[in-house]
Amino acid sequence: MIAMEYHNPVLLKETVEGLNIRPDGIYVDVTFGGGGHSKEILSQLGPNGKLYAFDQDKDALLNTIDDDRFTLINENFRYIKRFLRFYGVKQVDGILADFGVSSHQFDVAERGFSTRFEADLDMRMNQDDALSAYHVVNEYDEEQLRQVLFQYGELRQAPAMARVIVETRRDGEIKTSEQLKTTLKRFLNHKKENKVLAQIYQAIRIEVNQEIEVLKEFLLQTPEVLVKGGRLSVISYHSLEDRLVKRFIRNGLFEGEPERDMFGNFEVPLKKVGGLIVPTKEEISQNNRARSAKLRIAEKL
Repeated sequence: MIAMEYHNPVLLKETVEGLNIRPDGIYVDVTFGGGGHSKEILSQLGPNGKLYAFDQDKDALLNTIDDDRFTLINENFRYIKRFLRFYGVKQVDGILADFGVSSHQFDVAERGFSTRFEADLDMRMNQDDALSAYHVVNEYDEEQLRQVLFQYGELRQAPAMARVIVETRRDGEIKTSEQLKTTLKRFLNHKKENKVLAQIYQAIRIEVNQEIEVLKEFLLQTPEVLVKGGRLSVISYHSLEDRLVKRFIRNGLFEGEPERDMFGNFEVPLKKVGGLIVPTKEEISQNNRARSAKLRIAEKL
């Protein structure tokens, strides 16, 4: 098998250091991609250590690591507990997650993730999923489109954009990225064109891959999957994800406030370790994908 071309993993040293690796421990990399983080974890494990990795993208299977201590699971990490138990694992010593789209997915034009290429509207991280960007753009009603663009793209012009998409598709399907850009051309101010396009693509991609629901399901399982003192090391790339991670680590919830006892105290499953970590200017200059990365580390109480 020929390995796919992937770029350097973001915050490699800091993310793996955050796991506080024990040589004989069991670890999980839920976003395998090109295998950069996994290789670094394996380099710190002894002969009795074990690493499980998840990736729903078939392309990532070509990067599998030939190591008896390593198992790659071709599934969405929202099912982390179920598939670890399938392998006889109930608890692990650390979990690493690097959210967002891999450089490989951005760079392969036909996957439809990048604003740089003309391609069919797709954006599926799992190529076998039924829902694609084409379905969102052509089959969602105006209110559904408005919600997707506003909630996941944080676009103030979401209502007008949704209306224009619905009006345009009455004259024919919007099949390609170029057709989508042409449809929304009036909203693409020359100075901010790339930023607004990125927000539109982000919104549709998050909806296609159910990224917010997946993140919530994953985080809710982590306290049960981690042993006491086990670590969670998470990289987010936009405020929607980072907000959820930060709140969950702080109080075990995604919204609202936890129940407090008569002294005002409340129980949390995790405690944060250190503060927010962001890439250095040097790393960003070498890997532009790192520019919006935020790393948070937590420990199971």
